[in-house]
Amino acid sequence: MTNSVEKPEWQDVLDFWFPERLNPDFDAQAHRDYWFWRMRGGADEAIIARFAGETEKAARGELDHWAEDPHGRLALIIVLDQFPRSLWRDTPRAFAQDGKAAALAMEGFSNGHYAALETPWYKTMCLIPLGHCEGPGHLDRLDRAIALAREIHAEAPDFLRDAYAFAAEQPVEVLKVITAFGRHPHRNAVLGRVSTPEEEVYITAGRFPHLRELPEKHD
Repeated sequence: MTNSVEKPEWQDVLDFWFPERLNPDFDAQAHRDYWFWRMRGGADEAIIARFAGETEKAARGELDHWAEDPHGRLALIIVLDQFPRSLWRDTPRAFAQDGKAAALAMEGFSNGHYAALETPWYKTMCLIPLGHCEGPGHLDRLDRAIALAREIHAEAPDFLRDAYAFAAEQPVEVLKVITAFGRHPHRNAVLGRVSTPEEEVYITAGRFPHLRELPEKHD
């Protein structure tokens, strides 16, 4: 008789989203490539094919029990914050779960779940909703994200230090936008919002924080 441990239902999300797993044996360029695959639409087709059902369930609150575990909470944050941007790209639903994802992240900071995550790439995914979620408390959430991103950078392995220096600047850049406009102007058209003249200038320039380029790693 063999003993088998049933895989948690959220494990497929983490295995898909993090090809790195918990393995430190990959190079900085591979990590960069994984990051941009995740964050720039490269995973869209696979997310739609594999995780449309989970994304719908999460949006309805049917996966809230995942948050009872640190890794389940991380997976739920990803499903709520990242997968809608693939599944419902260029529609209001892409942003509809931002508030819930941010609330899950904030709760994880206080209940020990964030601290239990083993890698900088796991922890960084908990910070992203703090920048995404518009509305009351946005500046305070970004201040928290900046402080935590700097901690992640300081603790990152040497070969990933440049990557996490870049990541630590991301919430700083988002803070500039939210301080100036109180919202993400690049969403205005999708959300049916009227842009101010100042926002029109910003949108036309197209220098959005989420489109910043991570410099290539040179030896």
